[in-house]
Amino acid sequence: MSLHLSIVMPAYNEEECIHEVVETWVDLLTRQFPTENTRLIVINDGSKDRTGAILDSLKPKYPTKLEVVHTPNGGHGNAVVRGYRHAVALGSEYVFQTDSDDQFVTDDFAKLWAKRHESHFILGYRQIRFDAPARLVITRILKFSLFLIYGTYIKDSNIPFRLINGAYLKKLLEQLPDPTPFAPNIFLAVMARKAGQKTFDIPIVHKERLTGTVSILRWKLIKVCIQSFRELAEFRLDLGAKVKALKAVDVKQPVKL
Repeated sequence: MSLHLSIVMPAYNEEECIHEVVETWVDLLTRQFPTENTRLIVINDGSKDRTGAILDSLKPKYPTKLEVVHTPNGGHGNAVVRGYRHAVALGSEYVFQTDSDDQFVTDDFAKLWAKRHESHFILGYRQIRFDAPARLVITRILKFSLFLIYGTYIKDSNIPFRLINGAYLKKLLEQLPDPTPFAPNIFLAVMARKAGQKTFDIPIVHKERLTGTVSILRWKLIKVCIQSFRELAEFRLDLGAKVKALKAVDVKQPVKL
């Protein structure tokens, strides 16, 4: 079985909003793709609250549209990669990734979808970002690190609002460092940019978080920044070979409509 579109959504301790978020994205799939085979894949990353139970209660309501994967807690990055690999294994033509914290609006999905024939890898960017100060600091440091290490400027390299050609994503994942980096979405964005993908500037809405808690606390900030910088610096040595492998990918080139 192959899928036209898979939506990958990691979830951790989102019991206050997960029901509404799942229903909103399943509704988008039902309305926008009434005749296509599509699926929302939610990776429950070892949630300690009722997130898993709520997801399981929703499965009978959406038997063909919702798939729930329960895993031990491994962090957001590991959950995202697990979701990507699952979507690729299902033969997804396109893979869209977003988060479960209800900070994005489904209407913005159409902005990326409209560009799917122009690029294998499409990123939005948060025009106004409503996040905790710690996350905003990390974002600034990572943006500076990418420019310093790779000479690459990406407005929002780690944004969980991205659309990727499924065959291209499969090749990207093959080039991803092992073990999985703290923020794998950044590595995917860097590789795609260096390999010639340039659709990284679609403005989207980012809402204030009204439920749940931020997973990165202040005391972890310095550790996270050091870890991410080290991983990015080490990856620099392998980037050339990985980009070369991506450029050799036999994926049908998108055609502008």
